[in-house]
Amino acid sequence: MLIDSHCHLDMLDLAKHDGDLESAIIAARAAGVGHILNICVTLENFPRVLEIAKTYEGVSCTVGLHPSEQHCHEPSVDDLIELAQHPKVIGIGESGLDYFHCSGDLTWQQERFRRHIQAAKQINKPLVIHSRESSDDMYRILCDEKVNEIGGVLHCFTDSYEAAQKFVDLGFYIGITGIVTFKKALQVQEVAQKIPLERLLVETDAPYLAPEPYRGKPNEPAYVRYVAEHIAKLRNISYDELALQTTKNFWELFDTQEA
Repeated sequence: MLIDSHCHLDMLDLAKHDGDLESAIIAARAAGVGHILNICVTLENFPRVLEIAKTYEGVSCTVGLHPSEQHCHEPSVDDLIELAQHPKVIGIGESGLDYFHCSGDLTWQQERFRRHIQAAKQINKPLVIHSRESSDDMYRILCDEKVNEIGGVLHCFTDSYEAAQKFVDLGFYIGITGIVTFKKALQVQEVAQKIPLERLLVETDAPYLAPEPYRGKPNEPAYVRYVAEHIAKLRNISYDELALQTTKNFWELFDTQEA
């Protein structure tokens, strides 16, 4: 069994499935995907994110505000805690730092991320972290806030192996997407190959970043199998071993199988 540890079911391009989300979820199950984590990016879309998780067995979700989202409702610590009470909500995020899409004084981004951290610590749920071109500040904030107490995953990791190892040493997991299948993605491939298997998660980030052979097309949870197969080849291990360990990693991080 595989787990797609990060996707956006509420944003999928469902043309291939005649507009039917259930069909996409069935396709994922047929590909060996036993669980899907549906990630929230704004509070405005959280009701839909949660409703999908409540509707389908084997789907859980998070609550949070993506770092590059602006002109949205800015959640307080109390807002996040209240919305995270449903048992289907197993993590806080997507949150973090994005210095690629945003520029200038980004103190507001760091303050937003710290609020997410405070909420996660109060309810003891892990963080789903977005970090783009912000590795140094990300590491500093995680150390400042002692986030190793709750842990989390740096999803869609594209930084260096040395950066990945620093986060692993803090107790975090590393999420790898379909980027790993791209021929020129040597840095991501090195991370996927070298980090401890016990700290690896696989994900699609669907509808974005479809792996080969679907690169450039809409992504979906069923395609996480291509990510897992490619990483297994990079590590010279069997697909079954990779699938078993990444599934175990997911449940150790999120510490629940009730969702």
